[in-house]
Amino acid sequence: MTRFEYNNSVFQLFGQNTRPADAFSPDQEAQGFTNQAEALVVSPLLAEQYADAAEKIAEAHADKIMAELSGCDAGNEEQCRASVLDWLTSFGARIYRRPLSDEEIDELLELFGAATEMGEDAFDPHVGVSVTLSAMLQSPYFLYRIESGQADDGDVMRLTPHEMASRLAFLFWNSTPDAILLEKADAGGLSTRAEIRAEAERLVVAPRAREAVKNFHREWLGLRDIEGLAAIGKDLEIYPDYEESILPLLQQEAEEFFDHAIYEEDASLMTLLTAPWTMMNAELAAFYGVEGPTGDEFEKVALDADKYSGFLTQGGLLAVHAKPNRSSPIHRGLFVRERLFCQIPPSPPDNVPEPPEVDTSLTTREQFAMHEAEPVCAGCHQQIDPIGLGFEHFDGMGRYRDKEWGLEIDASGEIIGTSDADGEFDGVIELGQILANSRQVSDCLVTQWFRYAYGRSPVEEDEPTLTFLQDAFEAADYDIKGLLVALTQTDTFLYRKRLPEPSAQEEVSP
Repeated sequence: MTRFEYNNSVFQLFGQNTRPADAFSPDQEAQGFTNQAEALVVSPLLAEQYADAAEKIAEAHADKIMAELSGCDAGNEEQCRASVLDWLTSFGARIYRRPLSDEEIDELLELFGAATEMGEDAFDPHVGVSVTLSAMLQSPYFLYRIESGQADDGDVMRLTPHEMASRLAFLFWNSTPDAILLEKADAGGLSTRAEIRAEAERLVVAPRAREAVKNFHREWLGLRDIEGLAAIGKDLEIYPDYEESILPLLQQEAEEFFDHAIYEEDASLMTLLTAPWTMMNAELAAFYGVEGPTGDEFEKVALDADKYSGFLTQGGLLAVHAKPNRSSPIHRGLFVRERLFCQIPPSPPDNVPEPPEVDTSLTTREQFAMHEAEPVCAGCHQQIDPIGLGFEHFDGMGRYRDKEWGLEIDASGEIIGTSDADGEFDGVIELGQILANSRQVSDCLVTQWFRYAYGRSPVEEDEPTLTFLQDAFEAADYDIKGLLVALTQTDTFLYRKRLPEPSAQEEVSP
């Protein structure tokens, strides 16, 4: 599990939002996401942190569990053990996300019995419960999503009902399955596309799904980098009103925007890229210099449709993709090229010249014209800068400006090297329309959701799945929630590859 998934699972199991995984080592990223199987490695330090967290969680909840066990407080050892057996059978299934086998229950009962002798009394069930719960929270059946599959012909295996319950829960909620999913799995459900689709449609509109969708956008678009600007800051001579306190509000603006657009509006890609509104509170409205709310709560605020275009013109993202003392056509162009077109430009050569210093007698466009003149720069920057220059009406803090250093701004741009979005444009409003109507951009979003939902990058064998998802997204009029449901209808989601049989040497290896 990722740190986000661990915290959510602990909350769902125990009802306390203590966020223990915030103290864990940072998750490693791959392709911009922290839930990619190739990057999820348990280091010795992380194993220690798992153990420490498990012990603290167990100790914090042992009293509550003891209060629900018959006979344990009264010292009735036989009745207590019977109650512990019931607890392991019921609550253990929630931790492991499936029923425990008889062998697993016997092992945990043996551990409970041994642990009861560790206390000061001859029989200390409190210690037994705490140690047993800690052991379950350190089990690979809690920390890992283990998918053994069930017998099937060929090279693929259908997931078991409980494995499917976990896939659904972690996709839509980034958490462990709820009681409804587990009950359906216990009854042998979640085995047909129709049953899985029905659960997907339930899960995607649940309150917990909203936080998972926010988390996707945090990772896809790098929204966490907004608060990270505090380590870099902005040049106070150029932006004298910059304050670190505005950064978390800018990140919240972006997260609230995606949440509102997807769950309160039409959930379309067009809205995300072109909406002439955002979410603000009074402090953000003052920052942007617009009329807005008068309190601390975030509300939907209409903006000038000739200036603002969905998340493309939000201050937090624009400030991240800028320099401390200026805008940055390079960073903004790269953002569009990589995150929205799914194109990775080649790495720059070693002999790239330093960017020009700020010159208040020239606009940023005029200063960065050097990239067109320098042969070592032109090859890459002709794919990047002309897109980024379309954002020049927004300064390094991400706020709209009519002029730069009193000079007229030219925000014209051009896109090249795409399948259907090439051409000239003037400013972000026109850029937003081009992106919103580009099949390459919508296909890129499908790819990003594939990575996040399936925990890996697509390979050549996944082309049929991608095509199915791209067509389903189009058929849903580019509705994000429709795409999420479609993710559960693919063979990639329903099956897993059959693992090769272990060799004789592997079978006897410790």
